[in-house]
Amino acid sequence: MRDEVDRLIEAWRRERPDLDVAPMEVLSRVSRLARHLDRARSHAFATHGLESWEFDVLAALRRAGKPYQLSPGRLLKETLVTSGTMTNRVDRLAARGLVERLPDPADRRGVLVQLTDAGRDSVDAAMADLLAHERRLLGSISERDQAKIARVLRELVGPFDLEKQ
Repeated sequence: MRDEVDRLIEAWRRERPDLDVAPMEVLSRVSRLARHLDRARSHAFATHGLESWEFDVLAALRRAGKPYQLSPGRLLKETLVTSGTMTNRVDRLAARGLVERLPDPADRRGVLVQLTDAGRDSVDAAMADLLAHERRLLGSISERDQAKIARVLRELVGPFDLEKQ
């Protein structure tokens, strides 16, 4: 089965036979898949009245486990945004009743951001829809092949994740 990337590779090999375009065979497909995944995510989140960034913050809080709260600093690390951006995001989510700010019992000057029941319901429903979309994206790829792909992608992405730590 040929795809658009095959056509691109063929054209580049014809026009620039001096270049090794092999990396494009993998990374152009990853890029195209990322666009399809972004669309699926946007649809899953929009169905529940969420923007992608809102889901990211709510999901970080949900993954934290009960009582579903994190410091703003920890949220920064979980979502990879700046302090000013996070303050704005928490303000907007609090205004919608999806999170609340609580005093940090370990630091009188600090606050904790906690998921509300409405926030938990929204992120749980959006996550369930997202997983359904992702299953459809993977289509007929066997679980065994999915595990292989995950292993190879982990090797590819791993060094980038280590840079951020």
